[in-house]
Amino acid sequence: MVLAASLALGASMLAACGSDSGPPVLTWYINPDNGGQAQLAKKCTDAAGGKYTINTSILPNDATAQREQLVRRLAASDSSITMMSLDPPFIPEFSEAGFLKPPPQQDAAEFTDGVVQSAVKSATWKDQLVAVPFWANTQLLWYRKSVAKKAGLNMDQPVTWDQLIKAAKQTNTTVGVQANRYEGYTVWINALISGAGGKVIDNPEAPADEVKTGLETPAGKETATIIRELADSGVGGPGLSTMDEEGARLQFQSDSGGFMINWPYVWQAAQSEVKGGTLDKSYLTDLGWTEYPRTDQDKPAAPPFGGIELAVGAFTDHASQAFDAVKCITSKQSQTEYMLSSGNPAALKSVYDDPQVKKAFPMAPLIVQSLDKAVPRPQTPYYGEVSGSLQRTFHPASSVSPDRTPVEANDLIVGVLRKEQLL
Repeated sequence: MVLAASLALGASMLAACGSDSGPPVLTWYINPDNGGQAQLAKKCTDAAGGKYTINTSILPNDATAQREQLVRRLAASDSSITMMSLDPPFIPEFSEAGFLKPPPQQDAAEFTDGVVQSAVKSATWKDQLVAVPFWANTQLLWYRKSVAKKAGLNMDQPVTWDQLIKAAKQTNTTVGVQANRYEGYTVWINALISGAGGKVIDNPEAPADEVKTGLETPAGKETATIIRELADSGVGGPGLSTMDEEGARLQFQSDSGGFMINWPYVWQAAQSEVKGGTLDKSYLTDLGWTEYPRTDQDKPAAPPFGGIELAVGAFTDHASQAFDAVKCITSKQSQTEYMLSSGNPAALKSVYDDPQVKKAFPMAPLIVQSLDKAVPRPQTPYYGEVSGSLQRTFHPASSVSPDRTPVEANDLIVGVLRKEQLL
């Protein structure tokens, strides 16, 4: 046993000496994609000229599982987490816990100039930039031109949820949404409330026992009314309570498809399927897109904000090299390459002026316009509790009551944060 321990100690010392003598290895924990982040890691490693090497480690598919894995390791002061791709709603929690190393103040302008405001806001906590915008995302309203024409809808003008539901009923088609009990449902709920001029959380920086919601309001009631009307009308489709992004996309591509809210990735997905022969070419000709639906006719739409922010781990021994790598990963060239390869929209506005981007994404002007209007989900350190409570009380959509559900959601959120209820 003594010999084994000695050998193990000697091996670890040799490994440590080896790592000290060579360039540091920066481990970037990435969300799953089609390999675009790994390509950027290689490109920026080459550009570093031997100063460091960037390795990638893939996080789970589900955003909640990604958070859990990172929280467990960062709570143990894991120094191996150099950089991480973070879902925007988790930024306040990670920052408040001391898990993030904010960018140097002198670099803040470089990381935010020309970036869509929704991405900058999501990377900021308590007036301090704590992460760096990488790619930004928002949803559009996708529609079949033939269906909109048959329903008499002018898609060059703002469209409301009420109009969509009536148009789908009139044409016997569907409206694809995300109403499964998962994060995508929270995205929809937050967009509806924001579109009605409300907020899920009124005081996001408040301590847990002082948090106040904006659910028991006309905006909360209007949100619940739309969800219930869509469910009762049947236009959400038979699988409404289990519908996610892919389910909505496949339903929209079927013969019953009429309208859908979804992220821009559906454009490249459709092109790939047409090229592969699994989707008829006429589908692309009939496909239209416009701004996210309005909750209230008299208020502007509030498209949801998504995407990924890049953060540097608080316990890394290579913070200087990490921020140097982040500059390379979030450069205009890198964001352009990533948007073209992955289909994920850039956070930097100038990327949308690139001729290749305009050609690959005919809806590029609408994407950047929507990103400027996009509203992030509640920025609070208790986002997990807030999102979980909304999913629990608003699901399934067919059980939502305008008079009862917003009250129940408020009571559960407040009760959980005050440790009076369990989630």
